[in-house]
Amino acid sequence: MKSAVTACRRWASSGAVPKIMLLPGDGVGPEVVEQAVRVMDVLGSFEYQEGLIGGAAIDATNGNPLPDDTLERCQASDAVVLGAVGGPKWDQRPPATGRPEQGLLKIRKEMNLFANLRPVRLFEALAESCPLRPEVVKGVDMLVVRELTGGLYFGARKEEDEFGFAYDTLPYSVNEVARIVRVAAHAAKTRSGRVLSVDKANVLASSRLWRRTATQVCAEEFPEIALSHGLVDSVAMDIIKCPAKMDVVVTENLFGDILSDAASVLPGSLGLLPSASLGVDGTPGMYEPIHGSAPDIAGQGVCNPTAMIMSIAMMMRLSLNMPKEADAIEEAVNAAFDAGLRTKDLLLPGESRKTVGTKEFTDFVVDRVKAA
Repeated sequence: MKSAVTACRRWASSGAVPKIMLLPGDGVGPEVVEQAVRVMDVLGSFEYQEGLIGGAAIDATNGNPLPDDTLERCQASDAVVLGAVGGPKWDQRPPATGRPEQGLLKIRKEMNLFANLRPVRLFEALAESCPLRPEVVKGVDMLVVRELTGGLYFGARKEEDEFGFAYDTLPYSVNEVARIVRVAAHAAKTRSGRVLSVDKANVLASSRLWRRTATQVCAEEFPEIALSHGLVDSVAMDIIKCPAKMDVVVTENLFGDILSDAASVLPGSLGLLPSASLGVDGTPGMYEPIHGSAPDIAGQGVCNPTAMIMSIAMMMRLSLNMPKEADAIEEAVNAAFDAGLRTKDLLLPGESRKTVGTKEFTDFVVDRVKAA
């Protein structure tokens, strides 16, 4: 995987044991976090703490999706590993009583994790798992840089009233846009030097501010970067039609959420995509798979742990200054696919290939990392 970004890092102190805060969360979250710990344990010594978030926290605290104790320990850590939050058990809870997703939004905001990095790359051995033609996805290696603490998810809103009326708002400031564009530009400097900024400037005022700011930041601070702009609906089509031409894609919160999930079809499954949520220097990063809590398979031992394991590789590289360990993880995952290991989510309709479970896949990765 191409290098992600050289800004927004928090290094573990020299000689100190890194402090890792584990947030298993809901659904398959505890299962994949357990496998993440197994991988970390063969790479070095880490000090683990565990906290509650999401539905698990709601159940334990009578309604609080992010207890103060969890947040405080996250802020004092070197990095945070998050499983997943949410599930049908809590879907009908009124927002005023606490919903799992509110815990996720709050931790992002309170820790100022404004930059979400979602690499999308094709594992060569999994080319047959992609529903698109091989020539379409060959060479796919993009990085979606999503603004994470502004926009529609954090704007003023009103729940449905007695007149059947509700609203959400999509606010952005120049400073919020400028800082995420800088992250994307720094990332592009280590890649092809190209950034595609995605907006809806033909309709939305906030998108026109976004486009003006992105243009100004790149012109004044990153003249070597080739910046282009795209409308979100057009880019959504291009991600499926011609994804290999894309490199660094930067966009606002809602668009980034949707586009990166859509891009998961390229490698073949949501279970393959890792992510890192980063803030300013000195802020611990948070690392999580993008696949969500997958309540339909929770507890069955069949969840694909790749996204979580690859998130740990990102943590090693971006937060803990352990690039060799990151390389070892990525090589081991590639080797697992090259050896024919497949979890259920990677099967095409009608395919009868033998599959492995969450633990069995991680067994291979752990053994390979040990041997590295």
